[in-house]
Amino acid sequence: MRQQPHTYDVSHLNDQQLKLLLGSLDEHLHLLEEHFHLKIYLSSQHLHFEINDDSKLALALKVLSAAVELILAYQALEVTTFLMLIDHVKQGLPPIQHLKKVITTNANGKPIVAKTYGQALLVDALQNKDMVFALGPAGTGKTYISVVYAVNALKLNHIKKIILTRPAVEAGENLGFLPGDLKEKVDPYLRPLYDALYDMLGMETTNRYIEKGTIEIAPLAYMRGRTLDQAFVILDEAQNTTTAQMKMFLTRMGNGAHMVINGDLTQVDLKKDQKSGLQDAVDRLQNISEIAFVTLSDVDVVRHPIVKKILKRYE
Repeated sequence: MRQQPHTYDVSHLNDQQLKLLLGSLDEHLHLLEEHFHLKIYLSSQHLHFEINDDSKLALALKVLSAAVELILAYQALEVTTFLMLIDHVKQGLPPIQHLKKVITTNANGKPIVAKTYGQALLVDALQNKDMVFALGPAGTGKTYISVVYAVNALKLNHIKKIILTRPAVEAGENLGFLPGDLKEKVDPYLRPLYDALYDMLGMETTNRYIEKGTIEIAPLAYMRGRTLDQAFVILDEAQNTTTAQMKMFLTRMGNGAHMVINGDLTQVDLKKDQKSGLQDAVDRLQNISEIAFVTLSDVDVVRHPIVKKILKRYE
């Protein structure tokens, strides 16, 4: 519909769609006002803008148009998604093309899409490369997107098993002091991987696949001496590998295998005299055409909006 210079027509939205666009307690409008330094009010089925800078108005209208397109497609719009639209428009990135590409559905039938441009780049890399390094801070969806893609590959019979692993190193922790056998000691550190699997497959199906060996969740030390054929292998928290461990892991790759190496180089918990195996691999393996490196940033954080602000302060 044709818009007047300082208005946005919302007459084509029903009441529920309009509520989604405005956000809870008009939160989305307040975010637009904050980021683009304008005032917005709703009247006569139009959003009206008070602003002196037409270039900022144009950006705000781009955000609204993208938001409406998502609402019409999915009948949903979370505040984290709305913030992502603002961030992408401000940076000149394509705001929503990736959000309309469904990767697969979770255990409840909900479509899974890349929620940020960085996640979309990760999905593209997973589709086109057999080995992918995903680098970035917590909350950017590295682990979740990797597991989503692995489960989808399993469903499509592109692989025979999923292997999820991570080094048993945590800040200030010593596994020897934890109760139980090795599995009981390590399982708490693998919880993000379990959570992603439960979301994608449900707890019952996940546990059945684990019992059958179709899904294997194990500490990195268990990878030594193996050749991993026709498997989708995800190494999580890779910044806490040593150089020797990373070399060991990468050379396990067999025929028909895919590997994803996830990590945050700002959160290394190794001793100060040890170089991160992830950093070493990033330095060594550039320009190998079969390997993709995807870097996500605070823009791609899909947790509570306050997490982005916290990350910026720590930077």
